[in-house]
Amino acid sequence: MTSTYDNHALDLTNDPDFFSLLTGSYQRIVGRHLVEEGQGPDWLYNHAPFVVLAHNTLPDPRFIYANRTAQTCFEYSWDEFILLPSRLSAEQPDRAERQRLLDAVTRDGFVDNARGVRIAKSGRRFWIENVTVWQLIDQAGKRLGQAAIFSSWRDA
Repeated sequence: MTSTYDNHALDLTNDPDFFSLLTGSYQRIVGRHLVEEGQGPDWLYNHAPFVVLAHNTLPDPRFIYANRTAQTCFEYSWDEFILLPSRLSAEQPDRAERQRLLDAVTRDGFVDNARGVRIAKSGRRFWIENVTVWQLIDQAGKRLGQAAIFSSWRDA
């Protein structure tokens, strides 16, 4: 079964339903607010000072969301990001660690304070730190992907 978000042609940059999925699942699963009152989809996409990424549930998940801060951090445009399998955000030697993290999220609902090495489009390697990754689960309990936020990164 595929989810609504397996179609890479969707533009989720300011989609209110996707924003509700991101913020609602974060609140339910992590127990914190992702954004402050009055901050909507445009703020999260264009102005949030932290990275927000999400991928779908395909066997080789693809990114379905990357806010502007994520695009700057990873050096991909929106159009490039949403075609990118999320495994390619890490180099081959770091993919096993990344997969263990995602498996823990599947098992436990979320992981807090994670860290790892990632790679930008240019080949620049960087550490991401204080990462929270959570399941994107709608109100009906359907799993639609996983998302991550972090505000700290530095060159490796």
